[in-house]
Amino acid sequence: MKRWVLLTVLIGMVAWVMYDTFREQEDSYVIIDQGEEADEDFETGLSPGDQAPNFELETMSGETIRLSDYRGERVILNFWATWCPPCRAEMPDMQEIHEDADADVEIIAVNTTNSETSIENVEEFVDELQLTFPIPLDTSAEVANEYLVQVMPTTYFIDREGRVDRVAYGALNHDLFLQRVEEME
Repeated sequence: MKRWVLLTVLIGMVAWVMYDTFREQEDSYVIIDQGEEADEDFETGLSPGDQAPNFELETMSGETIRLSDYRGERVILNFWATWCPPCRAEMPDMQEIHEDADADVEIIAVNTTNSETSIENVEEFVDELQLTFPIPLDTSAEVANEYLVQVMPTTYFIDREGRVDRVAYGALNHDLFLQRVEEME
């Protein structure tokens, strides 16, 4: 049993080092647009200049979240799960940014609920970290699939016009979040 735990930890550490190395070497950015009332010049999709697919999801409290409702705001759209250590690591930084009025950005953290063992895990995690930004639940993975999420966490930075300025794969820290937000128009 101890060998399996040690092996799992070792594999995780190697994966994190590889991820960190590749992240430093490659900036991967995608530009897309959001909302139902898109400019006619943009196609819906995830390629540069495309209209970001709009979605409608419910939060744990039953509130409905639509991406199109955030038109005119800068948005951090994050896909995450409680079982994901990098996701867990970046949540306090997102909460700090959410509480900072000077950041001038909205955070939507979509939980990939279909990958969770239970909704109670999500509720306990949100309560434990006292997260107050919107956390819609993607219970069927429809939105994560539409956004082609394959790595946890995946974060889209959406500008005021609704175009994704950048996409980040893996965890970001407070300074990187703010840097990406400041680089948006």
